[in-house]
Amino acid sequence: MMRFKGKVAHKFAESPLLELRLPAWRSRLMALLILFSFVVLIGRAFYLQILDTDFLQEKGESRYRRDIEITASRGRIADRHGDVLAISTPMRSIWAVPPAAQLTSEQTQHLAALLEIDAQGLARKLTSDKPFVFLRRQIPPPVAAQVAALKLPGIGQDKEYRRFYPTGEMTAHMVGFTGVDDKGLEGAELAFHAQLLGAPGSRSVIKDRRGQIVEDVGSVKPPQDGEDISLALDSKVQYLAYSQLKQAIADSKAKAGGIVVLDARTGEILALANWPTYNPNNRESLSGGQLRNRALTDTFEPGSTLKPFTIALAMDSGKVRFDTQINCAPGRLQIGGATISDTHRYGVLTVAEVIQKSSNVGSSKIAAMLPAQAMWEMFHNVGFGQVPRLGFPGEVSGRLRPWKSWRPIEQATMSFGHGLSVSLIQLARAYSVFARDGDLVPLSLTRVVGAAKPRGTQVFSPQTAREVRAMLEMAVRPGGTAPKAQIPGYRVAGKTGTARKLENGRYTTTKYVASFVGFAPASDPRLIVAVLIDEPRGKYYGGEVAAPVFASVMAGTLRTLGIAPDAPLEVAQGAKPAVKARL
Repeated sequence: MMRFKGKVAHKFAESPLLELRLPAWRSRLMALLILFSFVVLIGRAFYLQILDTDFLQEKGESRYRRDIEITASRGRIADRHGDVLAISTPMRSIWAVPPAAQLTSEQTQHLAALLEIDAQGLARKLTSDKPFVFLRRQIPPPVAAQVAALKLPGIGQDKEYRRFYPTGEMTAHMVGFTGVDDKGLEGAELAFHAQLLGAPGSRSVIKDRRGQIVEDVGSVKPPQDGEDISLALDSKVQYLAYSQLKQAIADSKAKAGGIVVLDARTGEILALANWPTYNPNNRESLSGGQLRNRALTDTFEPGSTLKPFTIALAMDSGKVRFDTQINCAPGRLQIGGATISDTHRYGVLTVAEVIQKSSNVGSSKIAAMLPAQAMWEMFHNVGFGQVPRLGFPGEVSGRLRPWKSWRPIEQATMSFGHGLSVSLIQLARAYSVFARDGDLVPLSLTRVVGAAKPRGTQVFSPQTAREVRAMLEMAVRPGGTAPKAQIPGYRVAGKTGTARKLENGRYTTTKYVASFVGFAPASDPRLIVAVLIDEPRGKYYGGEVAAPVFASVMAGTLRTLGIAPDAPLEVAQGAKPAVKARL
């Protein structure tokens, strides 16, 4: 004890205020709990460090291990003979991790020069706050190798593919193209995207903080390349159709055009071309007009090419026969307040001659014998007013109004192809009912394997189809509207169409659509060819503008496919077709 100014001083520790008043067992319990906690932590550490190391390794690797996608090669597109139309070539994509890409000005300039991009734009990408950016995609491997040789921090590259189209603009609308991400955007590339795409694989790697791969852990999943697609298209026929259409557009100074070649037995599309077109390997300056697959996306009033369908319905209904006489004098027909006219005053014509001479008056009088509903059902049954369902983008159904709204003048004009609209592919397919025995065959973009013919939907009786086929032969002979569609050595059947274009609800007097649809050999039809010339200048009749294109393409295709002639060369210009008329 100490004394301070006469008072007794106690030690601080002996102060009664600090006396422990809690039970002694509580402090011992807390000490035991703390000790137990340490034992648990030591046990957990021992377990993770010695017995089970996977957890810590996974957490550590998650900060540096990455799964890199291994791009799958898109399937090839080939024609029916195996000639490649679209193939994927290996390329590289150059990317950066901006936080790790600390490049000098000289390095940035060098990299920009290799990638052929603006140096300032590259610098902005490298200084962005994004964790990952693409610098340039689809770089040729030699250029990518030069970039890799620079060993720039934060700069990496991955393998990818670029689509290449060997046939270029010739098959552009048929094959289509893909985007930079290998997604089909047009044509067969879009129609068969799911089969062509394949499934990407992946591999695990260890990257440092700069994004550089320092260790390859191993492949996790190999890529599955896409399926190869074999189209029904024949490259030789396609070239013939494309080149002849292009020349015809140039000769007639037309706005546009299209052509379709079908196999009448199988429904295969052997060729499809449009003009204008584009080069799918270089799409930097494309316009909407070039991209449009006009044979499927554009509709037009088919004109006189529809007369055979109205007459076939009348024959099937027993209203007329092959040789039934129709009075077409004086070349005009008044229906309500409208007048229907022929180009010539024909007088009395047989039903066959109505087709041969292409009489609007005769067709209108035959249509007046038919119920509107029956005509509508027939048009619908041959595919008008319906989407072809080929899988191509932009396919249209055309225009076929409900029969209940038809007026007598509208029913008359529809009989010769005005007042409704169709696409070229629809029109070509519809003519298969005459090239075959009255049944409508489904179309196919891909090659039909096997000798069995596809089943069609019966629209007309076989006898009616054969008789209309004979009428269509007459239209191509001298005295018909399309003698320029003749092919020496082959019997040809077909029909011309010439229609004024509609603009703002009115028919123009200066713009026309010229068309021709036909098939050969007429004795046993194998091929159907449909030609459309949009806004030809000067001559505009289908027999003058479209029929010669048909003849050139059909003649070349028949010989290319080795189809035997069915008529002597010396009588191809004048002989009458053989027909067994229904009397």
